[in-house]
Amino acid sequence: MALEVPRTLSPSKASAFTDCPLAFRLSIIDHVPEPPSPQAVKGTLVHAALERLFWDHLPGERTIEAGLDSLELAWEAIQDDPEFVGLALDIDEAAEFRADAEVLVHNYFRIEDPNSVRTVGVELGLETKIGDMVLRGIIDRLDLTDDGELVVIDYKSGRAPSSQFEKSRLHGVHTYALLCERMLGRFPSQVKLLYLRDPVSIIATPTEQSVRGHSKRTIAVWSAIERACENEDFRPRPSGLCRYCNFQHLCPAFTSLTAAAS
Repeated sequence: MALEVPRTLSPSKASAFTDCPLAFRLSIIDHVPEPPSPQAVKGTLVHAALERLFWDHLPGERTIEAGLDSLELAWEAIQDDPEFVGLALDIDEAAEFRADAEVLVHNYFRIEDPNSVRTVGVELGLETKIGDMVLRGIIDRLDLTDDGELVVIDYKSGRAPSSQFEKSRLHGVHTYALLCERMLGRFPSQVKLLYLRDPVSIIATPTEQSVRGHSKRTIAVWSAIERACENEDFRPRPSGLCRYCNFQHLCPAFTSLTAAAS
């Protein structure tokens, strides 16, 4: 019996499938429970703080003090979040978690001056249909330049990738460019990944050709997901990511590697 095809495709789902089809199935289709990730929860916390910074403060008011106040509000709000509760942090661990989030907020101000940008959208959900695929994404921030051009901003709480993997990390942002074209009538002049850990900004300039190419790649990924569901064929794709995978106990490739090593 064929498996049910996911209802939508997002940058994270597309990346999950291309990284490892089996892990994609276990997480997205089978909904096998996964332990909460401290890195992901911290990213959620910092994203919420920066969202509040732009929602609650006008240009000229977006100081580092305002950023830390926004983090304090986000910290209070996350205490009841199931993902955060699931981390089961003790007092010292929670203090370290919070202190590291403060570092990331400080680092954001090292990348750009939030008072110098004109923001027209925060946590902006966009959705469009391409063929039988529903493409969906949430833009962390959408800015407007003095020339009236759109700029897509995506916050990353981890480290910037090496030049070898930089291009692959821009795939998600190019999805946002495609969504902007479909929903807002034009693609952005720039897409930016702000890596708060380093801190550094990676910038790409989408073109009509690159957006069209990304559209074709996205359709190809969706078609591959449909075929995998139809054939119930989600094969593991061993890589360096295996060491961080929550599904090692369910993966025949990892079991084989472990047996060979012993």
